[in-house]
Amino acid sequence: MRGLDPRMAMKNTNDIKDHSARAFFGRRKGHPLRARQVALFERLLPKLSPDLSKPAPSDLSALFDNQPDQLWLEIGFGGAEHLIAQAKANLRVGFIGSDGFENAIGKALTGIEDNTLGNIRLHFGDASALIDWLPEGALSRIDLLYPDPWPKRRHWKRRFIQDNSLKQLARILKSGGELRFTTDIANYADYALARVLRSQDFIWTAEQASDWRQAWPDFYPTRYEAKAKREGRTPAYFIFRKI
Repeated sequence: MRGLDPRMAMKNTNDIKDHSARAFFGRRKGHPLRARQVALFERLLPKLSPDLSKPAPSDLSALFDNQPDQLWLEIGFGGAEHLIAQAKANLRVGFIGSDGFENAIGKALTGIEDNTLGNIRLHFGDASALIDWLPEGALSRIDLLYPDPWPKRRHWKRRFIQDNSLKQLARILKSGGELRFTTDIANYADYALARVLRSQDFIWTAEQASDWRQAWPDFYPTRYEAKAKREGRTPAYFIFRKI
């Protein structure tokens, strides 16, 4: 990727300690929901939403009717294209999608009903609350695709990848579990990589340049990614493994 230099990221591993932030997203709603989406918010979302006011079940697969073999989390799923495609392709995986944007939830609900998917649960709100609620070692994979880059330096503390958030993600991942991260912003790629390289919980799995320049085999392209490429931005694809 143009602008991504692992050597520069390693130089940055001694940056000033990150300050945690509890909210990592911006807008909560965009254009008005369609009538069908409004109905799905009332009828379907309550059935799919984990109750964070109660302790999480010790076996998180109890959230799903089909008792999935493993659990994956997607944080900030946007148009839900990747979430829906993954759920369709991996029926024995239980998916939890988290997004604080009303329209994103509306799109996910539509996709779930259209495809009769029983292996997705949705959290509407800040992912931090969900992460705090999830049991230790509950997940096999976390996908963080094109999070808000917060481009102004004074807002970098709101970027999702931080020293503290990596510790929180490591807590809910199984040993050997993966954090998959994509961004089309070179500065954010360097920023995130610097924090992973100084983490005691994750290793970067890349062995050659193509490992971050090419999407992993089961990646499903999103509309956001297509727009980024049209506008000349080159995505980077990272897989970080919990030690």
